[in-house]
Amino acid sequence: QVQLVESGGGLVQAGGSLRLSCAASGSISSINDMGWYRQAPGNQRELVAFITRGSSTNYADSVKGRFTISRDNAKNTASLQMNSLKPEDTAVYYCNANIKRRGEWRYLEVWGQGTLVTVSS
Repeated sequence: QVQLVESGGGLVQAGGSLRLSCAASGSISSINDMGWYRQAPGNQRELVAFITRGSSTNYADSVKGRFTISRDNAKNTASLQMNSLKPEDTAVYYCNANIKRRGEWRYLEVWGQGTLVTVSS
């Protein structure tokens, strides 16, 4: 099985920074796009940042200029550097990736378990 595991969440004061990491593991052939999503209580899960295999990026308007997504294709990892954090950034952050397993033609959409980011005011 292929898995995504997030790490790096925690409690931070407004204006502070956190760096989230996402590591893919398993019998992986290739990974296409990767993204970070977040879900706050009572809200739908929303896309925060997206990165293609070629490292083209897209960001939600609410995080542009503050968050940076990156990836290391050799390590099958992605990161989300979060600066100038605001209380409204508080959410469970999930890593998402489209992953092809060795020996299979299809790509699977895989989600991590989530990591909680809490920004205090």
